Amino acid sequence: MRGRIFPPALCIFNPTDFLWRCLTISNKELQINENIHDREVRVVGADGSQLGIMSSTQARELAYSKELDLVKIAPQAKPPVCKIIDYGKFRFEQAKREKEARKNQHTVEIKEVRLSLNIDTHDFETKMNHAIRFLKEGNKVKASIRFRGREMGHPEQGYAIMRKFAEALTDYATVEKSAKLEGRNMLMFLACKPTSRPAPKSGAKSAEKHDNSVE
Repeated sequence: MRGRIFPPALCIFNPTDFLWRCLTISNKELQINENIHDREVRVVGADGSQLGIMSSTQARELAYSKELDLVKIAPQAKPPVCKIIDYGKFRFEQAKREKEARKNQHTVEIKEVRLSLNIDTHDFETKMNHAIRFLKEGNKVKASIRFRGREMGHPEQGYAIMRKFAEALTDYATVEKSAKLEGRNMLMFLACKPTSRPAPKSGAKSAEKHDNSVE
């Protein structure tokens, strides 16, 4: 699924039922070395080899003999699964991956396009092209109309302009929130269609923020 990051998993072979089982590595704070007090643990070597089931004390001594750490990576397993690794290096690589994911994050912005009741054809097309560019970039569009003075007596004109604007963008956007009059402002929100949304980089997530309006 695009944009979603799955936690790493460890696959081990269970000799009692001759099946491979994949265990999700816990995302919570990992227990290491002296903090592991289980009577028995299943141990995986630094190279991924299965070292069998042993006491946590034996597993810890084995890790220390290799100048490495014993890390409980699957506490939900029975018995819990521990791996012999360089914990400092593991945390460094984990932080590096998280930093890279944040760097590749795709931010969805809300761009405002301001219309008016007396907008002419040229201005309408200009605003439409601005909206198309915003949508192609994967952003959302907030179309707004500010009613002034006696214009408040003609809200139907505002709805007509909003409908025309949405229809002009039908190839690029879907109406996320229909036009609604709030005080003297009429607002409508448009979201880009999946086909017009730019594909984020691998492992990227999405966020949303507001941006400057287009006059």
